Amino acid sequence: MSGAASQERVYLDYNASAPLRPEAREAMLAAFDLPGNASSVHAEGRAARALMEDARAIIARFLGAGPRDVVFLSGATEAANLLLTPSLRDSGGGADELWMGEAEHPCVLAGHRFPGERTRLLPVDARGRFDLGALERALSEYNGRVMLALQAANNETGVLQPVAEAARLVHARNGFVVCDAVQLAGRGDCSLGALGVDAVFISSHKLGGPKGAGAIALAGRGLHIEEPLVRGGGQERGARGGTENVAAIAGFAAAAVAAGREVAGEATRLSALRDRLEARLLADFPDLAIFGAGVVRLPNAIAFALGDVSAETLLMALDMAGFAVSSGSACSSGKVRASHVLAAMGVEDHIAKGALRISLGWATRESDVDRFCETFRKTIRDIRARRAGLAARKIV
Repeated sequence: MSGAASQERVYLDYNASAPLRPEAREAMLAAFDLPGNASSVHAEGRAARALMEDARAIIARFLGAGPRDVVFLSGATEAANLLLTPSLRDSGGGADELWMGEAEHPCVLAGHRFPGERTRLLPVDARGRFDLGALERALSEYNGRVMLALQAANNETGVLQPVAEAARLVHARNGFVVCDAVQLAGRGDCSLGALGVDAVFISSHKLGGPKGAGAIALAGRGLHIEEPLVRGGGQERGARGGTENVAAIAGFAAAAVAAGREVAGEATRLSALRDRLEARLLADFPDLAIFGAGVVRLPNAIAFALGDVSAETLLMALDMAGFAVSSGSACSSGKVRASHVLAAMGVEDHIAKGALRISLGWATRESDVDRFCETFRKTIRDIRARRAGLAARKIV
């Protein structure tokens, strides 16, 4: 065996899912030994309940909420479905309309429970940043109560969004703001206070916890969900029925502790790795388009394209060479398809079709970045050389 096949594979798709942290694995293994149902009153059930409530307290601190305002569920998609509903209410009632940024994750754009005629999309600018001016104008022309769904950071480009500023505008009109903080969690401050929002949700597996667990946190003030998405035995204080996945929740909390402990140092380390990656790519390919360049982005992510090579071709070639990367959101049935995020940014189709996303994380090393850059350079040159050879044969 020789070449790339003899080398360890390099995983560069953390925005899709992070490898399981050892702390999370250890916590899950310990939880698997607890046989009890967390709703049972016997000793075994109480032990499972205690473990879960310890985890709830950890996630509550992570999100800046009270433990009673944290609900465990299966992940971000369920969280969006649960929160984005007219039945999210306070003493003044619910929202009349749901407003969303055009570049939101599909779990928001397709996962809400508002009728279509009661929704509105608001634009992002050419760099992928939510348009606060458009929000302010829309609010000045609308007399109802708004719920705004705005992500903290875009999952494809890594662009950080002006959530706190948007929240101030919406709150001045007595509205709600729900924040998808999935990509920010573990890479920045995703607490309710820092974001200035009414509700936030995160997903375990983006932090290095297990898949199949997530959480929402409400900012108190009497906020509650009148109509749960999953009805059953009244678990999670009636907000989400069904027996809780205690082992996954334990792993989730352990991952949050590890990620929270490392967040400042990791932001610095990952920023340096991303800058190294960008510099090497631009040195080899000056015509490379980097999406979101010029605005603040997550420290770990870069989305880019060459206009003459399709993402599908690149993904297959890089996978065969031992690299796991993506072309954007991983929530599209495994298919390479046009990015609605890049379309919202006004990126031309022929460039958008070549978009790749590299996202780094807790186990990424400098040697991984260097190997990727070398392989990417060789892959592009090989593709272009084959294309030139085919063209020459056609001319002859």
